[in-house]
Amino acid sequence: MNAVDIIVKKRDGQALTKEEIGFFIRGFTAGEIADYQAAAWAMAVLWRGMSREEITNLTLSMAHSGETLDLHDVAPIVVDKHSTGGVGDKTTIAVAPMVAACGLPVGKMSGRGLGFSGGTLDKLESIPGYRVDLSVEEFKAQLSEVGLVVSGQTTRLAPADGKLYALRDVTGTVPSLPLIASSIMSKKIAAGADAIVLDVKTGRGAFMETLEDARQLARIMVDIGQGLDRRVAAVISDMNQPLGRAVGNALETAEAVATLRGKGPDDFWEHCLAIAEQMLILGDRAKDGASARAMLGEAVHCGRALEKLMEWVKAQGGDPSVLADPPSMGVAPIVEAVPAPRSGQIAAIDAREVGLAAVGLGAGRERKGKPIDHAVGIVFEAKVGDRVAAGDTLFSVHAADRRRCDRARERVLRAYGWAEDKVEPLPLVYEVID
Repeated sequence: MNAVDIIVKKRDGQALTKEEIGFFIRGFTAGEIADYQAAAWAMAVLWRGMSREEITNLTLSMAHSGETLDLHDVAPIVVDKHSTGGVGDKTTIAVAPMVAACGLPVGKMSGRGLGFSGGTLDKLESIPGYRVDLSVEEFKAQLSEVGLVVSGQTTRLAPADGKLYALRDVTGTVPSLPLIASSIMSKKIAAGADAIVLDVKTGRGAFMETLEDARQLARIMVDIGQGLDRRVAAVISDMNQPLGRAVGNALETAEAVATLRGKGPDDFWEHCLAIAEQMLILGDRAKDGASARAMLGEAVHCGRALEKLMEWVKAQGGDPSVLADPPSMGVAPIVEAVPAPRSGQIAAIDAREVGLAAVGLGAGRERKGKPIDHAVGIVFEAKVGDRVAAGDTLFSVHAADRRRCDRARERVLRAYGWAEDKVEPLPLVYEVID
């Protein structure tokens, strides 16, 4: 058995055995199979796909490429959530403290941005001092003491996925359904959560552009989780326009904090409730959506959720004082308000183009290992369904230099669609699969 034969077999559309998948993942993790071979294999998977059995075997191989956590010595039920990636998706930063403030422990291993989508770790690192490299012992200790921990993958937990995740970002293999499903579920299985809520995005700013593809991915992941005795639900949500108003690491973090102060955008707040209510239901803290939303609203209204955010950030080495003063996380040298070029109803904002514009500003990575600029990004003043007059501020660009600012401004302007007649706002959630 060797790597080339396995690459060729998948290239030719044949199903890989459990043993072949295990051999390839073990070799890649150990450094015996080179990055360029793993890239070729990932491209073959992207083009040829995988059967349900192959995806399950790939998930288990990556989950067991390192240690797996048992968190039952910390809490009887630990809940996690994961997004398949989007533009402006800062949900974890608001939802995790909301849920933890309701008495349900949240333990999460997060990732960095992929392609045009942002990453939770990149956003959290806009907080000075925030550590994403917790050891397994630190992860469990903080979960026990604070009831909330969000860290990156260690070399001990699902190391195969950590390596493959970074490689996919720079080899054009991000949108592969089998690789997305196995990446997400291997992290969840390794991290030991009992209940998992999956935020499956669909639309122009998602890797699953069609609702049917999103349903297929959701069902695969729910089936994998339930087959391994996890409680799993998938919320299929819209990503045809950016979520909330802010796109960019520090800008999104500040917006999540504002949401916990009761001052966030309406669409983002509603999305947070949709995800958090499923977490409370799966975690046996609420019997239905209405009771869950009442608990979550109270946790935000009385300030417990914001206090939990501060406690969480401090426990991971971050400076919670900057959360009261968002500019402390960094301000871009250039902030330009862009006026609407015409009057009318906003009919579309292409989220993918916005995400690519943000990457061009430096908010994402164009090659593996490249540092990002936490301060740059885009902030929207109007969304789909809003009417604006010519000259009104449409959005603002936060940039490091004039060239990047100009390029981003023109790209985002081209992302808009216009109409004369009334346009209905886009739906936030299409359905829940459990």
